[in-house]
Amino acid sequence: MIKKILIANRGEIAVRIVRACAEMGIRSVAVYSDADRHALHVKRADESYSLGQDPLSGYLNPQRLVSLAVETGCDALHPGYGFLSENAHFSELCEQHGIKFIGPSAEVIRRMGDKTEARRSMIAAGVPCTPGTEGNLADLAEAIREAARIGYPVMLKATSGGGGRGIRRCNSQEELEQAYPRVISEATKAFGSAEVFLEKCIVNPKHIEAQILADSFGNTVHLFERDCSIQRRNQKLIEIAPSPQLTPEQRAYIGELSVRAAKAVGYENAGTVEFLLADDEVYFMEMNTRVQVEHTITEEITGIDIVREQIRIASGLPLSIKQEDIQYHGFALQFRINAEDPKNNFFPSFGKITRYYAPGGPGVRTDTAIYTGYVIPPHYDSMCLKLVVWALTWEEALARGLRALDDMRLHGVKTTTPYYQEILRNPEFRTGRFNTSFVEEHPELLEYSEKRRPEQLALAIATAIAAYAGL
Repeated sequence: MIKKILIANRGEIAVRIVRACAEMGIRSVAVYSDADRHALHVKRADESYSLGQDPLSGYLNPQRLVSLAVETGCDALHPGYGFLSENAHFSELCEQHGIKFIGPSAEVIRRMGDKTEARRSMIAAGVPCTPGTEGNLADLAEAIREAARIGYPVMLKATSGGGGRGIRRCNSQEELEQAYPRVISEATKAFGSAEVFLEKCIVNPKHIEAQILADSFGNTVHLFERDCSIQRRNQKLIEIAPSPQLTPEQRAYIGELSVRAAKAVGYENAGTVEFLLADDEVYFMEMNTRVQVEHTITEEITGIDIVREQIRIASGLPLSIKQEDIQYHGFALQFRINAEDPKNNFFPSFGKITRYYAPGGPGVRTDTAIYTGYVIPPHYDSMCLKLVVWALTWEEALARGLRALDDMRLHGVKTTTPYYQEILRNPEFRTGRFNTSFVEEHPELLEYSEKRRPEQLALAIATAIAAYAGL
């Protein structure tokens, strides 16, 4: 069994891994930049080590991180999500230095990280894919020819992309000509690669993803699906498990496809297979070779600790569950509470959190690294916390979500909280029938009032007095 893990990440996912280690009797090692020296993951880990002054370079230096794992006596490394979590070279370095990488093999990361190669693998395995180019585009001229063959609208995508970056919808040749150099530039800056490809744009699809777990003994299971259709500019805002808009037949089919996809590439550890659903047709989109931000809601409906399973698999143990044992109960929603101002085009709102009260009560979970007095640094993702609610029925989950969002107090920065409350009140959303166009089709949801209730004003005054008095 793994004894000591270096957590090559920060923020709430680092805290999440620290907690899993504590429950399993494993020592945890945190790393941090100067900007993160007061971060919660640093405070909670058994050991912590500085990566230097630069806010980003330390988290993105595979050699430094692996060397630190060796120096501190770690036998494993957990990459979390983002940063180097899907970097094949990072996985290889771990293997070369006798450090277990808690994730799939470098070969699988490389294969599924190359979206054109991933498409070829899925087609060979009989997993349906959207029409698109066979490989990467040589130049703009080829892009124009292929787009005419596929038919507009098309999606121009970075081959090594992810996180909603390096992707543009093109409705015409003119838009393609404008988007091509932009996507090339964005892909080069974000992923170090200028390779791009084309796919047919599936208009207004549902975005459905399936969580899978696979061990080194050939056992692969799915933990049902998540609905990620509520998104803005390809960035997920609210995630739901299970999807309220799938039939039992569709649920079983997507689960079967996800297991087939994982087995086709010899997958090991936790991963997510993402699909688009339109007109009752299912299309493979991509595979994320890491733990997802939204793994929480799958844990809530199944009772399975995904991070714990990751560590067990990396330790060489078989899965603790079989497919027939996995059931889901109720509905769970995750709200990504971002430090952004929805009324100002979701502009980031970094700064000091003057007061934070976490919501509680039955069926409420918060995964976060913030606290009262914490200063949100401007160098990283704007997500402050993940608020997760669970209830037995869809209607109860919506009510609990509204209550929990209202319970939470986060002062000092603007957040997406009031915007999510408007979404939960929206009649269309409440029917459980929506697609990826929901946000753009409902601009009126941004017209919420920012007037404070008397109790909120009283709290703000009390906070100001306390701050002035040095309390």
